[in-house]
Amino acid sequence: MLKYQQIATEIETYIEENDLQQGDKLPVLETLMAQFEASKSTIIKSLDLLEKKGAVFQVRGSGIFVRRHKRKGHISLLSNQGFKMDLEDFQITSEVLELDLRKPSEEVAFNLNMKQDEDAYYVKRIRYINGKTLCLEESFYNKSIVTYLNNEIASESIFHYIKEGLGLKIGFSDMYLKVDKLKEEEANYLGLEKGAPKLTVETIFHLTNGQPFDFSKVTYNYEQSQFFIQANSHFL
Repeated sequence: MLKYQQIATEIETYIEENDLQQGDKLPVLETLMAQFEASKSTIIKSLDLLEKKGAVFQVRGSGIFVRRHKRKGHISLLSNQGFKMDLEDFQITSEVLELDLRKPSEEVAFNLNMKQDEDAYYVKRIRYINGKTLCLEESFYNKSIVTYLNNEIASESIFHYIKEGLGLKIGFSDMYLKVDKLKEEEANYLGLEKGAPKLTVETIFHLTNGQPFDFSKVTYNYEQSQFFIQANSHFL
């Protein structure tokens, strides 16, 4: 990962962890240059990247401000910090269905940039929002990076454990969305009818050094799920 990308990730994490809201002002350019020991051009590239992602907006002559206007109960499709932060006003709980170590399939090994004879943690769980099924989640974690998981950790926020417990820095993510109909097993887990609509989101999460560590497939309950994307007025 290039330095400006890493700085952008750290600024975005700072915004999330400090719960900065729409219109809150970030430090001036000179302060950011000193904080990250980076040139003016590098910081500007970082801020431009964050602006394109919808995390900040810049007002010429006034400064850099947080852009975080969102509707309550909506999940960001552009966040790489886990959706629990988006739903902090709701009770989010997890039921762990499976957790074990296994050899990755060809698909998983490819997406996690690992060999098929290496170990990966497999976690299958149902996430609930205020006691109602929100999604069915299946995730694979490269064990050489996420060195330990147990049911207690998986019942809470795995991302919080990765950041705070393991001290890893989560960087960017690649996301793939597909709309389809629920299969019988999925419908049973989500408490819906077979053939009901579903949104499946596949995501590959990377550390700030570019190494993928988590490959997840999340199938959402359409009755409980609401999403948002922040867009910019940059047109080709």
